[in-house]
Amino acid sequence: MLQVLTALAPTFLLIAIGFGLKHFRLIDAAFWGAAERLIYYLLFPALLIDGTARTDLSGLDIRAMAGALVGGILLLAVVVQLTCRRLSGSDPAYTSVFQGAVRVNTYVAMALGSALYGTHGTAMMALAVLFCMPTVNVLSILVMRRHGDVPAGVSRHPLRTLWQIISNPLVCSVIVGATLNLTGIRQIPVVSPVMNVLGQASLPLGLLAVGAGLGFAAIRGAKLAVALSSVARLAALPLITALLAKVLGVRGDAYVAVVLYNALPTSVSAYVLARQMGGDAPLMAGIITFQTLAAAITLPIVLAILTA
Repeated sequence: MLQVLTALAPTFLLIAIGFGLKHFRLIDAAFWGAAERLIYYLLFPALLIDGTARTDLSGLDIRAMAGALVGGILLLAVVVQLTCRRLSGSDPAYTSVFQGAVRVNTYVAMALGSALYGTHGTAMMALAVLFCMPTVNVLSILVMRRHGDVPAGVSRHPLRTLWQIISNPLVCSVIVGATLNLTGIRQIPVVSPVMNVLGQASLPLGLLAVGAGLGFAAIRGAKLAVALSSVARLAALPLITALLAKVLGVRGDAYVAVVLYNALPTSVSAYVLARQMGGDAPLMAGIITFQTLAAAITLPIVLAILTA
């Protein structure tokens, strides 16, 4: 439990600091919009390329793990689409409920993997990112294009949606990183160290940006939306993943890792995507904050069950 709390506490504290910086106007308000674009188009892609390129896949049952991880997300996405759309209050709000249900905080995943299993845990979590990141980004972009508050004059044509998916910097980053991994190019002189440094910068700045966008009024006014998203993310998804993992024969540390990955709170990048594509960003920030706090209670329970 202490390991979980240790990993989650810095995340929540950085969000709180970002909120304080914005609330007390210690930083010019124009900074936050520029910071979001920097994170979305440069810092987080650098983290994904560097992380997936360096992932050690040897000794892992890749197909079974991928089936449990991705299968769980796809099944949950169907359930959320069928049950939560009308209950969310509005289409932009639904996009935040959906993102909150399917996306995962990669930073916390890496921290917990390392804390629990060392280098092997980091590799297992990176493998989860490798398969889940493209899946959740494609699903999120499709939902955002369909239900987001798209500006007037912007086409919703399927080809434009397809291009939005293909050109998404997060999806492209994972594809580039996976290609480097499969071709054996784990490190590129000069380039890889630069990407590593840029990737490290994405965590604190991203969390500060989330904090700057916090709106506790949005949580109070959308309790049902926050609850729907959080129950789906922190309870339903790990249960579905655990059942699939058992059926597919995932065992040992890999079993704990895949279930734990799909039990983590939602991603910081969900807020950035909501801002970029017309979602309910204040609600998204509220969901992220609530789930991060709630995960301090739910994750120890999940770990206790998995390791019993």
